[in-house]
This record gives sequence, C-alpha cells and structure tokens, in this order.
Amino acid sequence: MNVYITDKNSKSAKKFASKIPNKKEGYYLRIEKNNIYVIGNDSRGTYYGLRTLEQLLSKPELPLGEIIDYPDLPNRGVVEGFYGTPWSHEKRIRQIEFYGKHKLNTYIYGPKDDPYHSSPNWRLPYPEKEALQIKELVQKSNENYVDFVWAIHPGKDISWNEEDRQNLLKKFEKMYALGVRAFAVFFDDISGEGTNPQKQAELLNFLHNEFVAQKKDVNPLIMCPTEYNKAWSNPEKRYLETLGETLHPSIEIMWTGNTVVADIDKPTMQWINAKIKRKAYIWWNFPVSDYVRNHMLLGPAYGNTSDIKNDMSGFVSNPMEHPEASKIAIYGVADYTWNLEKYNSDTAWKNAIAEMMPENKEALLTFAKHNSDLGANGHRYRREESVDFKPIAENFLKNLEALHNPENQSVTEEFEKMVWASEQLLKTSENKYLTEELHPWLLQFQLVGKTGVSVMKMYNSLKSRDYQEFKSAYTNVQNLQKQMFETDQNYNQNPYQPGVKTATLVIEPLLNQLLKYNISKFNAETGENLKLSLNFNPNTLITNIKQLENQPLGQKGNVLRISPALEYISLKTNDFLGIEFEKIVTLKSVIIDFGEETRISKGKIQISTDGNQWKSVNGTFKKSRWESSQTIENVKFVRFINDSKQTYDIQLKQFEVTEE
Repeated sequence: MNVYITDKNSKSAKKFASKIPNKKEGYYLRIEKNNIYVIGNDSRGTYYGLRTLEQLLSKPELPLGEIIDYPDLPNRGVVEGFYGTPWSHEKRIRQIEFYGKHKLNTYIYGPKDDPYHSSPNWRLPYPEKEALQIKELVQKSNENYVDFVWAIHPGKDISWNEEDRQNLLKKFEKMYALGVRAFAVFFDDISGEGTNPQKQAELLNFLHNEFVAQKKDVNPLIMCPTEYNKAWSNPEKRYLETLGETLHPSIEIMWTGNTVVADIDKPTMQWINAKIKRKAYIWWNFPVSDYVRNHMLLGPAYGNTSDIKNDMSGFVSNPMEHPEASKIAIYGVADYTWNLEKYNSDTAWKNAIAEMMPENKEALLTFAKHNSDLGANGHRYRREESVDFKPIAENFLKNLEALHNPENQSVTEEFEKMVWASEQLLKTSENKYLTEELHPWLLQFQLVGKTGVSVMKMYNSLKSRDYQEFKSAYTNVQNLQKQMFETDQNYNQNPYQPGVKTATLVIEPLLNQLLKYNISKFNAETGENLKLSLNFNPNTLITNIKQLENQPLGQKGNVLRISPALEYISLKTNDFLGIEFEKIVTLKSVIIDFGEETRISKGKIQISTDGNQWKSVNGTFKKSRWESSQTIENVKFVRFINDSKQTYDIQLKQFEVTEE
C-alpha cells in the first residue's frame, strides 16, 4: 500500500486538481486498493485529511472511495472564559490535543481568574513559570494546528490614556515573544468608564494599526463587547452601532445571543450582524456551569440551527471548569461547526461517550443521560434530561393505582442500571481524568439509584400488602436520604452553588411523587403515621429585578443564601432583592456583598412581618461586605432596596442570612 500525503501544489496531486476543494482547510482523501492519497488545499487541510484517515483506519475494514471535505466555519473551538477554578496546565495540553484530533482550530485563553489576563495584573508580564507554560501551550497548539488566542481583560480599571495604550502594546509584545500570534481583548462583565464604546473602538483600532498590521503574521483581533447579548443592549446609547461603525472591518466581535446563555438561530444573527456591520463571532455558553456548579452537564450539544453557517465568522464553546467532562459537549461542537446541515447531536453525543470510555461506554451513557439539565437557574437555560426514560416515568405515574402497573419492571430496571453504572465508573481505571471529575456526582447518582430501588420495593410491597417489607424499605430510604444529604454537604463545597445534584429533571420528581404516594397510602391502610421527607426549600426569592427573578436559593443547615450572580446587574430606584421565609424567624446575621461598599450604602436593608410595612436594620461595613450588627427578631421578609434616586451597577457576590 502506497500512501501519499501532500498539498495541492505537489506533483502527485496534479491529476486530482479538480477534486481538491478550493476552500480554506479543505482536503481530498482517496483510498484505492493499492494507494491512499491525502491532499490538502493547505497545510491544515492535509492535517485534517490525516485525521479522517486515522478514523477510517480504526474500522474493521478500510473502505475504498473518496472524500471531499472542508469546514463550514473558519473559526471553530473553545474559549476558556468561565468563572471558577482555571484548568491546570496539564489539562490544557490534553484539551489542545483533543481539539486537533477533532478539527477544531481555535483555543481562546481567557481564564477569568488569571490575574495576568485581567485585573489587577494585566499590565504586568507573566512570571517566568507561567510564561513558560504559555509558551508550551502555544507550541502544543501549533503542533495540533490550533490557533492559540491569548485574551486580555483590561476593562475593570483601564484608563483611556496613552500610558495604558502603551501598557497594552507592551503586554502584546511580551506575549508575541512567547510565540502568541492571535489576540483578543475582552470588555465583558465590567461597569463604569471601561464600558465606553468609542474608547474601546479607539483602543482596538490602535492595537490593530500599531501591532497587528505591523507584524504581518498575527491573526485579526477578536473583541468581546460589554453588551455581548441582546437582552443587555441599550439601543438609545448605540453601543453596538458605535462598534460596528468605528472598529476596523477585520476585527471580530463576539456575541452570546439573545441572552447571556442562549442558542443561536437565524433571527439572532440577522439582528446582531446588522448592528455591528460584520458577521458575529459566536461565544456559546455551553456546557459552562459556573452558574450551576452543583450540576454536571454531560448532555448533547444541541439547539443551534443549521441555517446560519454564512452568518457567523466563528463559533466557540465556553466549557465547564471540568475539562475532561466538557469534551462530551465539545465533541458535538466540533461536528456542528464543521458541517452544520449534517450535524446530528444525538449521534455526536454517543460517539463522544464511546470515545471517552470505550470499555465503559454503556455505563457512561447511563450516567450522562441523567445528568444534562442545569436545574432552576438565573439564566433560565434548561436542557433535556432522561429523554428515553421520561415517557416511561410519566406512564408509570399515571398507573400508580393499577394492580399491575405496565411500567413497573422498566422503572425498577432503570434504577438498578443507575446503581450498576455508578459502580462500574467508580471502580474502573479507564480515563481517570474523567472519573476523578465525576466522582462526587457518581457517589450521589449511586445513592439516587439505590433509593429508587427501595422506593419501588415500598410500592410493590403495598400491592402485596407486605407491610413489614414496606417498613424495611422505608427505613432503607431514610438511611439513603441521610447519605445523599451528607454527600451534598461535604462534596463540591464551592461558595456559589455548593453541593452535588444529579438526575434532577425526571428521576428526582418521580421519586418524590412515588415516595409521597407510598407513604400516604401506607398510612391510610395501616393507621400509622410515617413521616415524609422530601428535599425542597420552602423559602422564596423576592425581587422586582428582572435579571435576578430566577436566581436560585441555596441552603446549608441554618444558612440560607441567594445564589451569586457573575455578571453586573443594573439597580434602579426602588429595585429590591431579598428572601421571604416560610414562617416568622429570628436571624443571627445578615451578610450582603455587592462588590463595593458605596453600592450598599446607597440603599437600605429592611425587614418585615407582612411584606407591606418595612423597617431598616443597622449594620456595619467590612470592606465591601455589610453585616447586621445584632440578632433580628420577627422576620418574615428581609431585603435590600435601592431607595436612592440613582441607578447603579452591582455584583451580587453574597446575600446570606443565618437563622437562629
């Protein structure tokens, strides 16, 4: 077998000239009985042709024929732009190798918690260790035909003067010396003077003229605007139009869609492209989980339409802080951005799972299909979960009173399969990178499965009037609930959404409804009074701020908190945010942190017994945090209200109350 690997300019490629796609990164692959030709339109095209050949060689028999292939989008990949624990250097290396394997050509390096990417140290060069790591990432990207895009986030404290323009230029030169040949400037999630679109455009044009155009080997600049989604755009201020009219035409502008977390369709692209006078560069906020950190998002990458390939200049996925687990969705993004019209999210999802854990693909599939939804969240973004099992669960619940429920066996088997899948994944040595990330969720998933098995035993023992068996299963459920509570309290204790949630969209409601039915029916038949314990929060959020109306409440022991919000929120006169308690309580403390002391001092912290009559609470400031100064009695409602005549931006970093 002869193998010819070349580009379109070689002698061996001439006879296939009409077959080679005249498209950037395109390739022609021909497999004959005795010859294989891999011919790229350019070097990346040749590389991608080899990746396809590599896939075909893994099949039992190499098929004969030809493939003419090229990507729909010029820029395809990932933006490491989430809040939370940045990826380790080793895991970034693994990510870049994964991108090359799956024909993704873009890795935007923009970790929110890298102090040399953002404030306070964006003006300073990286220390030697970190600089060498950046250099290694660039080298690994080049090896895998990936553009390493280094992003800077100066908007929190930038001064619109010559000194800071030169600071940016110097920083770019430092990164250029490390091998970086693609750059981005982010102005997202900031407030104040840094949001000025005219100044932003002037700065970007300066960097284009004085750096990009001078270097000749640097890619066009990418910017993330302050108004990066439609819901936050202010037509009166013409922010987006200013960028569109002022920015150099080569500069890319990123866009997340109609909201912060949104899927992309034709109307979305038509609206934004008209504003910015160019094709938007999509920043897709999936599978990022920095606003639902107690969930693991392992479902398919779906929701973006297939008719927008000519409307986008690029498409990058913002992943989870769990890099290995993120690959399931990133695999789908790679398939989607290469060929939008032929993309099948379910096929890509199952292929990704099989690639991640070929020896345990069935167990991982079982786990992943029940861990895809985000739960209630401030962005109102939801995903399908337990898709195949959902109609079975619904039919089962419809037939609870039937002597022989038609779905009885199917439901029991699903719970048993959950237990089996967890056990397999917890004990396997395959892909330890992944199982280490999943570990807390696997423990919880196993407990949920075991609970399901016991709740089904309760149900079936009711049918046979075996009340002793019922009480034995009931006791087991109580023990399992205690273990689930302890897992939720002890694992993944981040300060935002601590704990471990799994199988919440279909499985959890099924268990709760069935458990309620079982205990109610048992008590009615026996005259006993077994207690029902379900996981729910009887307290509620109160607010008139649209951006926060879906913000979840979390509780650990006697501490109740409003889930923090990562983005800036505009607080108008008489806007309020707080909590309504299920009953009158006494509060040991109230802690509120809006990012700066002055933001809280412009309003009042108030309590009420009826939601109509309010009285203010005294407290003290500790840096940006306000804390109540004494025990507060007779509280049904607690809130912060902006009673000033000024609108100002806040960051909801903490709103936490502790009951006595």
